[in-house]
Amino acid sequence: MSLFSSLTPVFVAVLCVIIGFIFKNSQKKDKTKPNENSSYGAKVRPWVDEDLQDDTEINSKENEDDNDWTESENEDNLTHIPYTPHRYAADEMLDRSEKFYSLMNLRRSVRFISPEPVPREVINNVILAAGTAPSGAHTEPWTFVVVSDADVKHKIREIVEEEEEINYKQRMGDNWVHDLKRLRTNWVKEYLDIAPYLILIFKQTYGVLPNGKKKTHYYNEISVSISCGILLAALQNVGLVTVTTTPLNCGPQLRTLLQRPANEKLLMLLPVGYPASDATVPDLKRKDLNDIMVSV
Repeated sequence: MSLFSSLTPVFVAVLCVIIGFIFKNSQKKDKTKPNENSSYGAKVRPWVDEDLQDDTEINSKENEDDNDWTESENEDNLTHIPYTPHRYAADEMLDRSEKFYSLMNLRRSVRFISPEPVPREVINNVILAAGTAPSGAHTEPWTFVVVSDADVKHKIREIVEEEEEINYKQRMGDNWVHDLKRLRTNWVKEYLDIAPYLILIFKQTYGVLPNGKKKTHYYNEISVSISCGILLAALQNVGLVTVTTTPLNCGPQLRTLLQRPANEKLLMLLPVGYPASDATVPDLKRKDLNDIMVSV
């Protein structure tokens, strides 16, 4: 009897741990079940927030072999050449910096885009400018897919609007939706049909060499994000407008539609064209220099 009494507290503690574990797992399972009472009236789809990860990326990682990868090529003997960019006098530097700021300060997110044709050579040049961005170990991990075909643009719109409606009604939350109301934006994206060009920017999560081996792309998302910033500046420089869109949960479908390989993940979608004659934008103000810069 004394032995049983001494073991009882240990037994109770172990039992509590087991019950807690079972209860925790049952909660996880319940969260994965469809929400029949949702406002959308359909199964709730998961929110993608794992570095824009999709099913193909998960499956490929599970089936990967170390032999699939290769080390970077030895470029110790890469030729280095003199670099002598033009140097401006101080007064000209100031003038150029003021003019560039004035140009970029006119940049706005425009959702009302004209169907008027834009010279394709201009689009080619702004993408070349985006391709001058720095990248980790000069891997240049970006792919810019330019879509002008009306049917493909409409399919993109259908995919985006389907997922965006679910985002607004289920995934984004009341605060996020409320903050967007003043911008008068919702899941309807007419500009995806109207804009003469859609530019979809994909990040290459790794490179694929001609022999099929995979090559690491360092800081691929940061590198591609920098190139997107240069692309926005280049578009502003030629008088074109766009609105930066990050079509959440659309990446796998759009990648399949555009027949992009599994190592590419959609980062951003830009409708590009001239502003519509009746275009409007929210009357927003930007922060002052003192609010965005700290001098030490």
